[in-house]
Amino acid sequence: MKMITAIVNKKDAGEVCDALKEEKFTFTKMATTGGFLKAGNVTLLIGTDDEKVDEAIEIIRKHCAKRMEPMPAVVNAGVPAFGYYKAEIPVGGATVFVSPVERFEKM
Repeated sequence: MKMITAIVNKKDAGEVCDALKEEKFTFTKMATTGGFLKAGNVTLLIGTDDEKVDEAIEIIRKHCAKRMEPMPAVVNAGVPAFGYYKAEIPVGGATVFVSPVERFEKM
């Protein structure tokens, strides 16, 4: 058995969760916040049999869109006239970890 930990952008989470449920995967969904952008994410904990790991990851991959979004950034060149501007950065997709499960009990 494996534990898939998938960190998904909150904009993609609904579609990912619906697709996983449709294929009969069970999971726990937690609201989380990223450290770099401090943006909202959803972390999914998916326990599954070894042979279903690739299927679950493919579902996640299919339903997580990468896109460019504006990020406020400060330009500080010592001159106040530079002020603020928005930089475009890539967001979305998912970060996925797969770990072995030594023991599993449902109580």
